[in-house]
Amino acid sequence: ALRRRLPVLRWLPRYSLPWLQLDLMAGLTVGLTGVPQALAYAEVAGLPLQYGLYSSFMGCFVYCFLGTAKDVTLGPTAIMSLLVSSYAFHEPVYAILLAFLSGCIQLAMGLLHLGFLLDFISCPVIKGFTSAASITISFNQVKNILGLQGIPRQFFLQVYETLRRIGETRAGDAVLGLACLAVLAGLRAMKSRLPRAAREEPLAARLGYLIVWTSATARNALVVLFAGLVAYSFQVMGSQPLTLTGSIPQGLPAFRLPQFSMAAPNGTIPFRSMVEDMGVGLAVVPLMGLLETVAIAKAFASQNDYRIDPNQELLALGFANVLGSFVSSYPITGSFGRTAVNAQSGVCTPAGGLVTGALVLLSLAYLTSLFYYIPKAALAAVIISAVVPMFDAGIFRTLWRVKRLDLVPLCVTFLLCFWEVQYGIVAGVLVSGILLLYSIARPPIKVLEGDVLLVQLGSSLHFPAMECLRDAVCSHALAASPPRSVVLDCCHISSIDYTVVVGLAELRQELRKHGLSLAFCSLQDPVLEVLLSADLEGFQHFPSREEAERFGGAEPGGDGTVPFTSASESSLLP
Repeated sequence: ALRRRLPVLRWLPRYSLPWLQLDLMAGLTVGLTGVPQALAYAEVAGLPLQYGLYSSFMGCFVYCFLGTAKDVTLGPTAIMSLLVSSYAFHEPVYAILLAFLSGCIQLAMGLLHLGFLLDFISCPVIKGFTSAASITISFNQVKNILGLQGIPRQFFLQVYETLRRIGETRAGDAVLGLACLAVLAGLRAMKSRLPRAAREEPLAARLGYLIVWTSATARNALVVLFAGLVAYSFQVMGSQPLTLTGSIPQGLPAFRLPQFSMAAPNGTIPFRSMVEDMGVGLAVVPLMGLLETVAIAKAFASQNDYRIDPNQELLALGFANVLGSFVSSYPITGSFGRTAVNAQSGVCTPAGGLVTGALVLLSLAYLTSLFYYIPKAALAAVIISAVVPMFDAGIFRTLWRVKRLDLVPLCVTFLLCFWEVQYGIVAGVLVSGILLLYSIARPPIKVLEGDVLLVQLGSSLHFPAMECLRDAVCSHALAASPPRSVVLDCCHISSIDYTVVVGLAELRQELRKHGLSLAFCSLQDPVLEVLLSADLEGFQHFPSREEAERFGGAEPGGDGTVPFTSASESSLLP
C-alpha cells in the first residue's frame, strides 16, 4: 500500500548513475523550455508574470514523489491559463484560492475513486474546446505582436478593437514578433524532420545533431534570449522601439496559506462571495486539469511501454495544486509540450522534475532582473507557437466521415467557447449527454418472425427504453396475422432495474389480454436473479434460442416445425 501511494519507492532503490545523467539532461532541457513559457502563460492568465514562475516548480517536486508516469511534467499550460483568466478575474488572490480549492476537489475525487466522471467528457467536446482555445489564445496575443494597448479581453470585442486600431501598430514590436514566430516555426519544422544520428557515424556528425536538436528543443529560451539582447541593445543606445515586460519582483514566494478573503475598495470580499464568483469554474478547472493530466500520462505510458495508476495521478495533481497554492501558484496541470520534450530527452524517472523545478527556483532567485528586457512581442510569439498546433482542422472532416452526429457537440462547444469558455464546455457536455441518453432510450431492436415473434435488443435494456420496447412489441405482435406470442432474447442485457421489471410485467399483462404470452431466453445470471426475485406471474424463460423455437412450435396454431426466420427485420427507431 505504501509503494502504491508513494510511487517514488518503486524506482528509487534501483536508481543508477546512467539514470541520473539522463534525468539531469532532460530536466535542464525542460527547464529551458518551461521558464519562458511560464512567463508567457501568466500573460494569458491575466496575472503578473512572476506568477507563471511561482506556478512552475511545486508541481515538479510533488510529482517526483507521487506521480506514476516518468515523462509527465506539471505546470502552467495554455488551456489552464485561459480558464484561470475566465474565473480568477485577473486577481492573484482569486487565482491562488482557485488552485487550493481545485486541488482539494481533485484530492477528494482521487480518494473517492471518482475519476470515471472524466469519461463523460467526450472527444468531440475536448477537440472543440482545445481548437477554440487555440484561436482565442492566439488572437489574444496579436495585440502584443502589434504593440497595441488597451485591447479588451472579450474575444469578439478584441477582434473588433484590434482591426479598428491596426493603424496604431508599433513597427518595432511587429517586426520582432513576426521574426520570432518565423524562427520558432522554422526550428519546430527542423526538429520534426531531423534524422537521428547513428552511433557508427563520425563524432562531428553526432555533435552536429546534438547542437541542432538542443537548439530546436530549447527554441523558446533561445528566441526569448535573442529578443532580450535586441531590446537591451536599443536601451543602451537610448531609444526603445519595443514594448518590454518590465520589472518582475526578485526572490522566492513566501510559503503561506492562500487568502480566504480579499480587500476591496468598498470593503472585504468574504470567502463565500469569492466561491460564488468563481461559480462553475470550481467544477471546470479541476475536471479539465485532471482530464489533461491523465490523458497525457496514458498517451506517454502507452508510447513508452509502462503502466500508470490513473487514481494516483488524481492524487498527485491534487497535492500539487494544494501545496502550490501555498507558494502563490495558480492551477496547474500536465503539459503536453513539456512532457514531449521530457520524453524525447531520454528521461528515466520522475526525478528529472527536480532539476526542472530547481532551475525555475534559480531563475526566481537570480534572473528576474534580466526578465525586464524581454519584449512582450517575443513572449506573444512563444504563446502563439505553443497553441497553434492545438487547432485540429482535420477533426471536422474526420467526424463528417465517421459519424456526423458527433459534429453537434463539437460545433456547439467550439462556437460557444468564443463567447465564454464555461458555456462552451457545459453546453458541449450537455449535448453529448443528451445524445448518449437518446441512444439508451432508443436502442436498436430486431424482430424475427416465426410461430412467435423473437425480439432482440441490440444493446442493454435501461428504464428509459422500456416504453419504446413495449410500444414496439405490442404493435408487431398484434399486427401479425394471426397475433403471435413474443420471446424476448436477452443475450445483450447484463442488468435491469425495478422500472424495467415493472414495465415487463405491464407488457406481459397487455399481451395476456389478447391471449398472447411473453417469454424470455438467453438470460444472464444477474438478470435472471432479478426477475425471479420479482416473482412475475407466469414467468417463462429458456436457456437458449433453440429452446425458445420449440416453445414457438408448441403454441396454438403452430405446427412445431417452422423455425424463426428473418422475414421481418426492423430497427424500430421512431
